[in-house]
Parts: sequence; C-alpha cells; structure tokens
Amino acid sequence: MRMRLSKLVISLSLLLIIIFALLGWRCFYLQYLKRDFYEAKLTKQEQLSIEQRAQRGVIVDSRGRYLAVSRPVEFVFADPVAIGEYLDYKDVAARLQDIIDVAGHEICKKLNDKSKSHFVKLKEGITPDQREKILAARIYGIGVHTDWQRYYPMGSLFSHVVGVEASKKKWCEGLERWYYDLLEGVSGRNTYIVDTFRKPIGLGDSSSSAVMGTSLILTLDSAIQRFVRDALVKRCKEFQAESGMAIVIEPNTGAILAMSCYPDFDPMHLTSNPDSRRNRLLTDPFEPGSIFKPIFTAIAMELGVVSKRTKIYCEHGSYHGKGFGLIREYGNHSYGNLTPSEIIVHSSNIGMAKMGQMVDKKVGKKKMYESIKLFGFGEKTGVDLPGEVRGILNPPSRWNGYSVTRIPYGQEISVTEMQIAKAYCILANGGRPVIPHLVKAFVDSSGRSVKLQTNPISAGYIIKPEIAKWIVSKAMADVVKEGTGKRAALKDYEVFGKTGTANIAVDGHYDQKSYVASFAGGAPADNPEIVVVVSIRKPKRSLGKGYTGGTVAAPVVGEIIQKSLDYLHRNQTTQPLEDLD
Repeated sequence: MRMRLSKLVISLSLLLIIIFALLGWRCFYLQYLKRDFYEAKLTKQEQLSIEQRAQRGVIVDSRGRYLAVSRPVEFVFADPVAIGEYLDYKDVAARLQDIIDVAGHEICKKLNDKSKSHFVKLKEGITPDQREKILAARIYGIGVHTDWQRYYPMGSLFSHVVGVEASKKKWCEGLERWYYDLLEGVSGRNTYIVDTFRKPIGLGDSSSSAVMGTSLILTLDSAIQRFVRDALVKRCKEFQAESGMAIVIEPNTGAILAMSCYPDFDPMHLTSNPDSRRNRLLTDPFEPGSIFKPIFTAIAMELGVVSKRTKIYCEHGSYHGKGFGLIREYGNHSYGNLTPSEIIVHSSNIGMAKMGQMVDKKVGKKKMYESIKLFGFGEKTGVDLPGEVRGILNPPSRWNGYSVTRIPYGQEISVTEMQIAKAYCILANGGRPVIPHLVKAFVDSSGRSVKLQTNPISAGYIIKPEIAKWIVSKAMADVVKEGTGKRAALKDYEVFGKTGTANIAVDGHYDQKSYVASFAGGAPADNPEIVVVVSIRKPKRSLGKGYTGGTVAAPVVGEIIQKSLDYLHRNQTTQPLEDLD
C-alpha cells in the first residue's frame, strides 16, 4: 500500500514537472520568440493609421487671383473591421444616421462593401455641431478627420481651362489633369493611439507630414477672360447658336491670356451633360473656310509662286474645269484681275483656287502639304491641356484637283481653333513659330521658390518676316478697313483680320443651312500685341440677323480687342503675386 502511494506521488510529481515545463516553454515562446509579433498586433489594435492627403497646389491667374484652392473640410469615418468584431453594422447605422443626416441603409452598405477595410469615409463636410455629437456619442469604430476639398472661386469662368479635380488622374479635367502629379503633392500619414471606442487619445510614433503640391501661376488674366466670356455668351445667345469658342493670345510669346467655350459649366456643381464640359478649342475640328486664306497666301508668297503685284484672273464669279468641278464666289460676286491683297480683302474663292493650282504647278502637292504642316496643321499645337486633337490634313497621296483648289480657301481641311490661333501668331510674330501655353511659373510648397516657365523663341522662320508683316499690316488690315471685316474696326486701334463663313460638313456633303461663323485677327496691325480668334457654330439663320463671320463673329473680336488692349495699357506694370502659403 505504501509502495503504491509512493509511485502515485512520483507520477503526480512528474506530471506537475512536465506541466510546469510546458508552461515555462509557452511563456518563453510568447515572451521571447513571439514577442515582436504580439507587440505589433497589440500596437495595431491600439493605433489607428489615417492617410493625410497633401494640400493640393493652388492655381492663380497672372495677377495672383485665385482660380483653384483647397480648403479644409471635416468628415466622419468608420473602421468596419473593428466595428464588425464587436457590434452589428445596423446598430451603428441606426445610432449615426440622425446625427450625420445619412440614411441608415446607405451607411450599412458602405460598411458592408468595405468590411475588410480599416477606413471608410461616411460623410464629408460635417458641421461643428455634428462633430461634437459624433464624439459625444462614443460609437465604437467611428471617428472624425480633416481632409481637403477643392474650391473654384471663379465658378464657370475658367471651367474648361482649369478643369475639375477628382480622386484619380483619369477623372480630372483641364489643367487639374495635365499637371495632376505636380499639383497633388506628397501624402503623409497620421497615426493615433485610440481607446476602446477607436477614439484618438494621442499621437502614435509613426506619423509623417504631408507636403503641399506645386502651385501654378497662369498666363491667363481674369479680367480679359471676363471680357471674352461675356462677349461670346452674349453673341451666342443673341444668334441662338449651338456653341461658340474664343481665344486671346500674345503672338510673340504664345502666352494665352484668355480662352472660353460656350456652353460652359460650374465645376462646383457638375451635371451629367458631358457636352458642356468639352473644351471645343481643342476637341472640335472644323473646316476653317476663308480665315485660312491669309495663311495660304503667305505660303504661296514664301514659295515664290506669287508676289504682292501678281494679278490673278478671277473669272467674273464662275470657274470650272476638268478635275476640280465648279467654283463660285460667295454671294455671286464677280471679280476680274485681283492681286493677292485684293483676293484676301474680297475673299475670292476663285482667286485662292487658282493660287493653289499655281503652287501645285510650280512646286508640287508635296511641297504645298509640307508648307501647310509647318504652320501646325495636322499636328497638335503642344498646348498644356488634355484632349487636343490633330485635326485633318490628308497626305498628298490622297489629293486630287479638288484638294489643290479647295484647301487654299479652307475646305477639305479640318482644324481646331487652337491651331488657327497658333497660325495667326506666326503671321503676327514676323513668321516665327510659338507654342501656345497656359503656365507662367511654378511655385514649390514653401511658396518662395519660383521657376519661370519659358517658351523658347525659335531662331527660324516659317515665312520671311517681310511677307508676314505685309500679310498682317496690309492685306488683313485692309480686310477690316474696306473688306468683309469692317464690323471689327476700332477708332483707337488698327485691327487686322479675316472673316470666315464655312459650311458644316455632314456625312460627306455640306449642310447648306448650317455654318461656322469665324473671325481671326488682332491689333495693332503695325505691331500686334494680341491675336483673337472667335468662332460661333450654327448661328440661327431664320432670325434674319445674318450668319456670316463678318456679321456674327467680327463685332465680338472688335469688342474683345478694345476692352483687352485698354485694360492691358492701363495695367502695364505687373502687380506682385499674392503669397501662396
């Protein structure tokens, strides 16, 4: 009996030794071998990490007026993983819905959709009162955080240029998209120590600060933009036009001072109508019609085919032949011999068609094509905006007698308003090319380091300076003095320009009832400071007010030139830019 008891004691002792050994091993395993793992897990449970979006760079006009800024906004967020461990989503939604004015089922949907996430935004832009009620409710897994919201102080004035900011680059528009990466900055991360209700009670040890994005100083001027938009919208409504577009640009630098499209939109209140959000100056090519005539005349003179004194017989209003069909003058006008200047002033289609035949005969279709390409047609202009198209300039292998005679007066070629503006800048800039651009300078996050955006002036010429000057100061100035552009004439400035009234091509033929009315020009003619192009699509003919470029578009250009030059001359000294901090 005693021996049995002794064996039992020994067995129990061994069992206890084994148990304590296992417990010791477990403690050693947890305390030393798995220490880092459990510390990390504990820290994760005690901490909440939230991405801190960087303040997006501001966008200002050339005089420091704010066009796009980011302002702080508070939002309520949830940690669906933490909530799901202890609470039911429906209970949380029921307690929260009345505080933030969001339906309970919508809150539940967001939590369910992000059930494996530690962060989901429930509502942005809560009031101070809502913030206090949320914190006072102490709902497990619910908190309040501050983020940035984009704001556009000028509303629709710059909608097509500045564009719209979104959470992803592909959803942005305008400059917000083109310079997305620069504007965006570098995100930081805030790590908080939280209590059992996931309410922050202190800062963690792994936070990093966000770095504000680069800011943009534009070439645009809000005052000139207002002149342009007001004049364009007024004219489009007066003629019940489908759409319109206008641009003001410095010919010697390519700096865009204003650009506007109608219809436009409010970037703070977007609608589902994508048509109003298209920047038509870049996306909507059209046959230019007669505004192309000065450009082709300059090409013909540069190639040595015609001179200022060359006489071209214009067939008294009717010209036809094998391979190019019948060509008539607009309004059944009848002209005999005309010089290149007179052809431009009277806008003779036959004179231009014959000029095209002369170029083809002397240098060939390929050289004609290459010369047109040098003016930037059939290519993107390089302006710093998304969505630009190349237009249509068919290669000479697809040309025939119709092409040679029609392209010179702006048919069988499709261009954008931006391309026309660039081409007229070449003429007004003494034959030298420029690149249209919108950004004047970049400012880093400190608000002090300014890098100017330079636009190198080409040493080469598209056409000789004397030819460019003659086209502008003589031929196109006479268009305004005595030709189709009289309604753009001003007392204070000598305006140059060319009217254009182009049928709209539809399914391979011309719609005889629909036109694009254009005027391209600038001032002063002897030393151009600005180039202005206005095109108005489908002015309503049945109103009986007219539909031509001279009637519809020329007065708009005149008004824009008058107000813009008056304004620029009053403000010769550039005002200091506002602090961008």
